[in-house]
Amino acid sequence: MMTENTKDVRILVVGCGNMGASHAWAYHTLSGFQICGLVSTGKSKEVLNQALGGGYPLFQDFDQALHSTRPDAVCIATYPDTHEDFACRALAQGCHVFIEKPLADSVAGAERVAAAARQAGKKLVVGYILRHHPSWIKFVDLARELGKPLVMRMNLNQQSQGDAWRIHRNLMKSLSPIVDCGVHYIDVMCQMTRSKPIQVSAIGARLTDDIPAGNYNYGQLQIRFEDGSVGWYEAGWGPMISETAFFIKDVIGPAGAISIVAKEAGASGKSDSVADHTKTEWLRYHRAELDGNGFLRHEDTWLSMEDEPDHQQLCNREQLYFLKAIQENIDLTDHVADAVNSLRIAFACDESVRTGQVVSLNY
Repeated sequence: MMTENTKDVRILVVGCGNMGASHAWAYHTLSGFQICGLVSTGKSKEVLNQALGGGYPLFQDFDQALHSTRPDAVCIATYPDTHEDFACRALAQGCHVFIEKPLADSVAGAERVAAAARQAGKKLVVGYILRHHPSWIKFVDLARELGKPLVMRMNLNQQSQGDAWRIHRNLMKSLSPIVDCGVHYIDVMCQMTRSKPIQVSAIGARLTDDIPAGNYNYGQLQIRFEDGSVGWYEAGWGPMISETAFFIKDVIGPAGAISIVAKEAGASGKSDSVADHTKTEWLRYHRAELDGNGFLRHEDTWLSMEDEPDHQQLCNREQLYFLKAIQENIDLTDHVADAVNSLRIAFACDESVRTGQVVSLNY
């Protein structure tokens, strides 16, 4: 096991699909990491290994890989219903853990993973990629300048087909779109308001027989915050989903509004592109101040984000943060608490869909 900060972190990558592959590329190229194995139940590990040069040990079974390689850290990028089990087993063996969102497929499971990390004294970083995006950081900072209350309007609907629809169907065996994707944007809303969410309501619809009975592939949630702010988020997956206004990231406050205007990422045919989901391109900053004649005093300001990092560069930033947390012993208490909190809110929304009732949040 790693005993000093200058030694490379030997990391086991579990799950070699879209996000697992991106994180593996980060470990492969960044100084400070050494991949000690790739794990998947299908052929994705062979495909990824070949792309990386073909030099890494391959494993079908997580336990075998964990005990054979004895890594310093484990990257978990599998389906959400495996997250809790894999994370707890890795932490029990003394490994640091990077885990894709959501932290688990239940609130209780997320709390168990957080407790396991505390007990083991190991670092647990959750893949909230937008927290590492300079344009999204700017978006949040400008939203905080708009006064209170805030009105936050966000969605990410995905007209998925082919392999993307297969992945979405697999995800919906354990989670709805508003839970799996919603945790990102709920986290953003909590950052913008810095206020306690007090109540949620949500609606959902099952638009296909290709998913299990009782599940839904379209959902929309609403959150009320203690400071009077309100927010909504909408997510739908599947070949039937409309691409009209599928990419909305908009915040309104007493002083004006700030919006992400991603003309390329929001174009037709881009709704199921993972690489485009983090793009901002432009921020449109609108100020509400009126002149003496009652007209707007300022024209809207357009802030170019043309130098923003791409999806792989963002994954690299996430992993550099993970490395720094390990090497510099960063306190991740708030990071983990925020991950559990956003998941708790998302599952309260899921409860509202299933019961048809408004759900109050008690902390």
